[in-house]
Amino acid sequence: MSLVRGGHVFDPLSLDFWASADPLGVVRPLAEQCPVLTNVRVDWKETPAAHVLRADLPGVRKDAARVEVEDGGVLVISGERAREEPGEGEAWRLVERSSGRFQRRFRLPRGARLDQVRASMEDGVLTVTVPKEEAKKPQVKTIEISG
Repeated sequence: MSLVRGGHVFDPLSLDFWASADPLGVVRPLAEQCPVLTNVRVDWKETPAAHVLRADLPGVRKDAARVEVEDGGVLVISGERAREEPGEGEAWRLVERSSGRFQRRFRLPRGARLDQVRASMEDGVLTVTVPKEEAKKPQVKTIEISG
């Protein structure tokens, strides 16, 4: 078994890494139960009106994904990707796609409208939009100079 996976020599969340380090097969079941944190790729873009996060969730059903806002302004994207079981008389030759639970957490900056968060999912991409508070324009008051 190779220690190289996905271009990274030592990926501590790689099942290949744990399997090669554990010839008795004790650690592998534990590693399979850990959330797959590194396989959820997220882009975060800030626009003048909102923060927009896009997460690649291929193979995840809409009802298997969750978006939550925790106290303190923490956005949590989580869910589960179902594992496909081989049918009668079938056996896997190679399994590279991840399955199981995943979770990503993001601390949102001040000024995020946590009560107006929206999420949508299309073609395996989850889009979360967090509106920003409108920037207050400074009020200028002219002071009359006496004398």
